[in-house]
Amino acid sequence: MVKGHEEAISKFEAASKGDDESSKSAQGEPPVASEATKPGSEIAPSGAAKTEAATQAETKKEDKAAEKMATVPSDAVSVNDYYKQNVYNSSDNTIGEVSDVLLDKSGRVKAVILSVGGFLGLGGKYVSVPFNALQVTEKNGKRYLVMDTTKEALKSAPGYKYDNTTGKWVPEKA
Repeated sequence: MVKGHEEAISKFEAASKGDDESSKSAQGEPPVASEATKPGSEIAPSGAAKTEAATQAETKKEDKAAEKMATVPSDAVSVNDYYKQNVYNSSDNTIGEVSDVLLDKSGRVKAVILSVGGFLGLGGKYVSVPFNALQVTEKNGKRYLVMDTTKEALKSAPGYKYDNTTGKWVPEKA
């Protein structure tokens, strides 16, 4: 009973000084909601409450991630401009088709696998060429890939096959 009396006296003294929530309300100031009663807040188990700084840090992190997803570099080129596209020589003859685009560990395109020779997937082979050997050219409003080589040179290059168990291109055995 004494403890309750002491709490009442403390509240009375705070109210007389204007330091408590009820006196602020009486003075026209809105009361401050506790963290647990704010809209959208979650009641965490004892000792697990998030600090406002931690909540703000999470919000900033989420906003930054959303920002990254919302922006596309203006000079970006779709992989569709390369994958499954025919490759031509300087005389506009088809010399192959891009079958795969190979990235290094940092995500940069390093090489492409071209399918050369053959017809309808029969009798051809796969060769690796450096990505920078391909040039994107536009003609009559259409983009296409050009490479400064011949079909014969590509056919004589070392062949590769895709190993399904490792998920990598490996040299063909002669």
